[in-house]
Order: sequence, then structure tokens, then C-alpha cells
Amino acid sequence: MATMLLAAAGSAIGSAFGGAFLGFSAATIGGAIGSFAGSVIDSLIIGSLAPDQRIEGAKLDDLRLTSATEGAVIPRLYGTMRLGGNIIWATDFRKEQFRQSQGGGKGGGPKVVTEVYRYYASFAVALCEGPIGGVCRIWADGKPFDVPGAVIRVHMGNEAQMPDPFIEANEGAGQAPAYRGVAYVVFEDLALESFGNRLPQLSFEVIRPSPDPAAMERLVRAVNLIPSAGEFVYATETVTRTTAAPGLWGSSGGNGTSTPENENSVEGLPDLVASLNRLDAALPECEAVSLVVSWFGTDLRAGSCQIKPGVESTTKTTTPMVWRVNGVTRAGAHVVSTVDGGPAYGGTPTDAAVVQAIQELKARGKRVTFYPFILMDIPAANTLPNPYSPNGSTPGQPVYPWRGRITCSPAAGFAGTVDKTAAAGTQVGAFFGSAAPAQFAVSGSTVSFTGSASDWGLRRMILHYAHLCAAAGGVDAFLIGTEMRGLTQIRLGASTYPAVTAFVQLAADVSSILGPATKVSYAADWSEYFGHQPADGTGDVFFHLDPLWASPNVDFVAIDNYLPLSDWRDGDDHLDALAGWQGPNQTAYLQANIEGGEGFDWFYASSADRISQTRTAITDGAGKPWVFRPKDLRNWWSQPHINRPGGVESGGPTAWVPGSKPIRFTEAGAPCVDRGTNQPNVFVDPKSSESLLPYFSRGWPDEFIQRRYAEALIGFWANPANNLAASLYSGRMIETAEIALWTWDARPFPAFPARSDVWSDAENWRLGHWLTGRAGATGLAELVAELCARAGLNPSDLDVTDLAGSVPGFAVNAIESPRASIETLARLFGFDAFEAEGKIRFRMRGQRPVATITLDTLVAASREAEDLELTRAQETELPLALKWRLMARDEEFAGITVEARRITVDTARISAEQLPIASTSGAAERGVRRALFEAWVGREKASLPCRPRGWRWTRPM
Repeated sequence: MATMLLAAAGSAIGSAFGGAFLGFSAATIGGAIGSFAGSVIDSLIIGSLAPDQRIEGAKLDDLRLTSATEGAVIPRLYGTMRLGGNIIWATDFRKEQFRQSQGGGKGGGPKVVTEVYRYYASFAVALCEGPIGGVCRIWADGKPFDVPGAVIRVHMGNEAQMPDPFIEANEGAGQAPAYRGVAYVVFEDLALESFGNRLPQLSFEVIRPSPDPAAMERLVRAVNLIPSAGEFVYATETVTRTTAAPGLWGSSGGNGTSTPENENSVEGLPDLVASLNRLDAALPECEAVSLVVSWFGTDLRAGSCQIKPGVESTTKTTTPMVWRVNGVTRAGAHVVSTVDGGPAYGGTPTDAAVVQAIQELKARGKRVTFYPFILMDIPAANTLPNPYSPNGSTPGQPVYPWRGRITCSPAAGFAGTVDKTAAAGTQVGAFFGSAAPAQFAVSGSTVSFTGSASDWGLRRMILHYAHLCAAAGGVDAFLIGTEMRGLTQIRLGASTYPAVTAFVQLAADVSSILGPATKVSYAADWSEYFGHQPADGTGDVFFHLDPLWASPNVDFVAIDNYLPLSDWRDGDDHLDALAGWQGPNQTAYLQANIEGGEGFDWFYASSADRISQTRTAITDGAGKPWVFRPKDLRNWWSQPHINRPGGVESGGPTAWVPGSKPIRFTEAGAPCVDRGTNQPNVFVDPKSSESLLPYFSRGWPDEFIQRRYAEALIGFWANPANNLAASLYSGRMIETAEIALWTWDARPFPAFPARSDVWSDAENWRLGHWLTGRAGATGLAELVAELCARAGLNPSDLDVTDLAGSVPGFAVNAIESPRASIETLARLFGFDAFEAEGKIRFRMRGQRPVATITLDTLVAASREAEDLELTRAQETELPLALKWRLMARDEEFAGITVEARRITVDTARISAEQLPIASTSGAAERGVRRALFEAWVGREKASLPCRPRGWRWTRPM
């Protein structure tokens, strides 16, 4: 089998060469190389990974059927799948009998007495080998399990689990098995009435995150929680929206209808609770959550911008929770703009929901960082004067822009700018407002503002939430602002930054409210944190945020880190490919660019330079190039900072004390799009002027690059060799436990993104930064390594570093060899294996050629033979079409069929396969097209004996 696989791969590689050799196509020669390497696999892998047997695995439907079979195989699960399970323990049904009477009233007639029976069952269902992360959803008879009050316990299947207390109570002390190593679910006294007084067919969505310590699921210890906007999205109780029905002659007053505002998942739970359950299962090491809460900015001109809490509608009626933020009721709130007839954003989360979210997170043992966020509500066709225009007078500001665009008007670099004048300071002062800590009334968990009703500055928002967090019981960290780059770089005079001064005061005020137990900081953009080097020809270099970083009320340096980790593009002739890297999926490549590459060694001076890869070295001519390197965290953190007005160092350092405070990445992550690591900070949002694909992206989803980015970044800084030890505090330069990945959503998967009728940003999930619905998978390399380990191979026997892919879910539900499981994965993902240097090495297909076979290396096997013998399969033996049936991860694991078909071929053969894999339709379609292409390319095989010394052993890279 490996010979066949590698022959197909070699042919695919050869076809990439183009041309011909000795009359034979390059694909033919490539296939021969693959066959040669494959012969090694057939003797090594086939012999070492499994006995000579193959028992066919379960069909997809079998994975969702509950059975009660003695001696059944315990499934092995990788990632997230829907399983049926096997009943391993049960009691007799418990019966309740009661009577119902009808008739016999005043009207006379006979009285009818009906005997009614209700049945209850207690039982346990084994799911799979443990340990698992958790069970997120349950279906009964194909529908979401909905039995109010049902008592269900999930045992994760670790080797130390104890017997279930209910089973032990029934069987007797010491008589109940613990089922160690098996994950199972116990139903206690389940009412069967809604199932026709019988046991329903149950199935379970089970998450088993990768156990590999280098996998994303084990590395991620902090996430950001969004959507930040949604009036009741953070509530832990169900909130309903009531719509009055029309009364007589069209008047109101009928009974109306009630629709859940924050219950959109099949679990029957409030969205936040369902989402956090999945977070705990998919990212079991996550111990910190940043709660993101938004108000709305109305203008990019700092002096005109108001920051207000907003609602989706002023007429909505809800119960039991009503919308109220900072004392503002629904009728007086900012109403968010609309796009295509619906709200552009959800409304600001009501204060009561924010309190519930903080308390829920703390109850789950999470550290909580409060993360205030400004969403710019500037719709299309606005006529607001654009500060980024001559004299700030051109009508029309960018649509739904980034908050980092807020600046003075006219902005620096444009005619008539007020930058470096007193007017700039006035505009900044208006942006912050004059709200004071004493101007807030706190009653229980309700906070109201007692200052001027017209004061809608940033201080009002931030101080409100400081009081609200205190009322909620406190938080572990609090951010006083985030990514206000355009604001913090405004100058009052040559070297005074009024927004920085305002943030220093705001940090002091927040600290006075929350106390020393809460750590306070400002989250700077990655392009902002290290300094200000205005492109105005002055040569100025100012460490403008140093007064903030040095403030005694700021406890850590916070950076939203979206620095690029790759510069990958099409073809094999760009610089990084020529340097020997195989692609942006390589961990070593990405990690080499954490303290290297763009933003460290060099930069692109223009868009044209980026296209042509004309790289300009980063230097300052004074032996301190780190001043201009946003990636050079270790020098920035450990060195004194000396301002350079006019490009010349001033007399002494700034207030920053080298190594005095830790650095936290308050945001980090890459979008789920190919080459997302080229430009991790961009996102696709059609309504926004900021909507972009990363440089050189082809625009298709790539879950693996998102996963690999997280593994590379966190894994790099978690290595003590890369992370400097501090001498002025206990710890290291980067607090890796606080690297908060963007992002986890409070709207539970798969309701989000499936419910596009509820949420207008649902389509953005496909290429966005969301971990929701993607975490809880397993990396292809980790999975293959684990399967090999089951065959007795040690990690030192393997090389899986080249395997690139994310496996959402994979189940082994029968007795089969590891080789059989690996072959299934090879079909979908397209990889091969070979032996070299004492290791079994796995390689993805389609990589660059590693050798050229020349004429003088070939020799005929005999006098009658040719130098190269070609065997070509008949077309009738090859498939016209290839069909795969898999599970759709994002559609409740329903079966999906993907197909690839040839058009102009002389065959009618149809090949169909079932793969016990959960996938996305896009990934499955790409896989089946590739597999069909390889089947046809691989029909040509060649034998080409070589001279003993004319051709050295060559293996794929």
C-alpha cells in the first residue's frame, strides 16, 4: 500500500517538474521514485505497526448508535466526534402508577378512570477510551436531549476515577467498578415518558483534546472572550424578549410571544454557560479569561468623539433582566446603526449580565481580566469630516474603522494639522472627559453616573467598569484602554503626549477603586508599545508610553501582539523558500521569525518593495537597532530607554526601569485563513473599511495555520532559554500563562456561526480569529505519532514534523491496525512515509523536488532490457469519480458526501469510501480532488535501475 501511495506522490511531484526525460513524463519518473521509497514502507511500517489483519471499522451511522453489546470494542477518539456508546450498567425500570379521572360532573355521565404509568431508568453508557475533555452535547432519538431536571454525570475516564456514587449505592460498597480508563455517562432516574417509555437512542458530542504537551490545546492558558457586544450575551440566566400580540382592531394587548435572547444552542442552556462548558472541554489548560465589553465611538476626531453604551432597539421588552448600563436605560441609549436592515453590532452588554459573567468565570476557577473595548459605529454614507484629509475637511470617514484611528483633526501629516499645538491637547481632553471616581453611585451591583449627563468621555466608561468590577467581587486585572495608537501619538508641543498623561491619571483612579489585588495596565498595539517614530522627516524617536509603563499604578506592560511570523507567497523562488523552508506550517520557520525576519532584521519600505521582496535592513547607525525593532522585546525590556529628539540621544534615560515589570500579550493569534501568519492583525469583515486578507493569501480557510501560530508563539516563549529571567521581580520577561489568544466566543458553537439569522457577523467566523469550534481538534502530526506509539514505536523512531493538518475529529471504532488508521488519514490529508536514517519519516505530498535523475545514472537491468521500463494502467481500471462520506463537524456531525469527477476519460468506475473523520466540507472537497488526481497520475510506474555509484540515496525533504 505504501508503495502505491508513494508512487502516486512521486508522480504528483514529478508532474510539477513538467517536461519529459528519455521520452517519459516527469510524472512517470516521479512515480518510480515514490515506488522505490514505498517498498521500504511495506517492509517496515506494515511489519512494525500492526499484525497482518484488518477488521473493517465502523460505518458512520454506527458511530451514533447506542448499543448494549458484551465484549464490544471500546472506541478510541481523537479530537471531537459524535459517538453512540455502549450501555455498560443499568437497573430495572422504576415504575410510577397513578390514576386520572374524567367525567361524572354536573352534566352526569359515567366517570372514566385511567391508569397511567410512568417509567424511569438508571443506566451508564460507555463512550470511549479516556481521558476526555468533556461531553458538550447529547442527542436523544436524533434530537437535542431535553429532559428538564435530568441528573447526568460525566466521568472523564482517567486512571484515578472512582466508582459512580449512584452505581455504588445500588451495587453495594466496594462492589461497583470504577471503569478506569473509560469515559462514561451515568443517567440517574431518567424519565422515559417523552421517549415512549423506552430507552432512547443516545449520542454524544465528545471532546478529547490532544494530550501532546506541545499541542495548542495544552499550551493555551488564556483567551479573550467576545463578542463584546450583545445586550444579554454574557448573562448566565435565560433572558426572553416579549413581543405583544395585536389586540382587537389592531391594538396591542394580546398574549404575545416570548423568544429567548441568549439561548440559541441545542443544550437548552444560556449561551455563555454552554460556551464556557465547551471552553473547559476543548482547552483544558485555560485558566484565564479576558472579558471584552464594548461601548461605541461615534467619530474619529478625538475632540468630537463620544463613547456611549448602545442598544439594538429602544423598544425591546425583556424579562427577567432589563437593559441598563451606567444608569442609562434603553430609551436613552445610543442606537447602533444598521446594515442590510439589521443592527451593525449587538448592543452593549447590560451591567447585570457583566456582573454575572465575572462571577461565573470566577466560580469556574478562571482568572478574570476586564477588557473595555471601543467599537466605532461610523456607518457607510456618513458625512463626518475625515481627520485624515487636508485641513480635516473632506466629508466621509472610513466605515466601521479600527479604534486606533481616533486622532486629532486635522491629523498629523495632513495640511492644517493641530498636532504639536495646544489645540491637540484640547481635543484629547475632550475625548477623555472629566468624570471622577466620586461621581458614581454604587448600590449592590448597580452603578450609576452622577456627573454631567453630557460627559461621554473615555473616563466615564472606564471608571464605570472599575466600580462595576468591584461590585461584582473584583477582577484579577483591569485594562484602562486598548490599541489607542492614533490617540497616544498626538503631541502637545514637541515631546509631550497628552493622552499618555491622561492614561497615567486614569490608571491611578482605577487602582484606587479596585485596590492592590487587581493589576492594572493599558493594552498597547504591537505597533505602538515600543515608541513613536513619526514619519515627518525630523528623525524624532520618543519612548512615548514610558511614563505609563513606569507608573507605579501600572503593573505590567500589555501588548496586543500581532507581529508577522512569515513572509510566504506562491512559488518556490521567493526568499524564504530559497532559504530552505518548506512552508509557513513549519514550527521552526515561524519560531525563527519571532525574534527574526520582518520587524527584527529588516522591513519593507513600500508596498512595491514587499511585492519584489526588496528588504531594508533595520539599523540606527548608533549600535542600537533594537530601538526600531518591534520584535526585539528582550532589548526593549532590558535596556534603558533614551529619547532622540531630532534623531540625537538626549542626556538621560526615561523613567522606564529596565526589567522592572513583566510583559503580557493581552491579545495574540492568527486568522483562520491561508498564510494568516503573514499578517496576523487583519480580518475579513465586509462591512468594515479595515477588512483585508493577509499579504499573499489566497483566501481559503486554514485551521492548521491558526493552530500552528499558537503553538509556535506560546511554545517559543514558554521555553526558558528564550524568555529572560527577571531580577527585579519573581518571574520572567513574558508571562506565558497570560498570553491571551484572540478569541473565544460567548455564543456557543455551532449555533454561532450557523445562526446567521441571529448574528450579523456569523460569516466572519469562516476566516476569522475564532478558536471556538476549532479548538478541541488534534494536529495531524500529533495523531500519527500517537497511533505509531500504539504500535510500540518510540518518539525517537519517528519524524512527523512535516505533517501539516488539523483533524477536527477521528474515531477508531473497531479492531484495526495503526497502519489502517494512518492510511485513512493519508487518504484525506495526502502524506506518505519512508524510512531514512533509522527513522520512519512522514512527509506531505507536493513538496519541492530534491534530486534530478540524469541519463548517466541509469543502467539496463539486462541486455534485453531498456534503461527505463514503463508500466501504465488501463483507464478502465481507474475511477471516473471518487466519493467520500465523512461527518460534518459544524452540522451536528451529519454525514456529508464530497465527490471529485473526471470528465474526458474512458471509464465508468465509481469508487466510494467512508472515512470515520469529522471535517469541514471545504477540506474534504480539496482532499477528494487531490486523491482522484493522484490515482490518475499514479497509473504510470517506471523501473529505472541505477549504477551502483552513479546515484546516491535520495529521500524526500
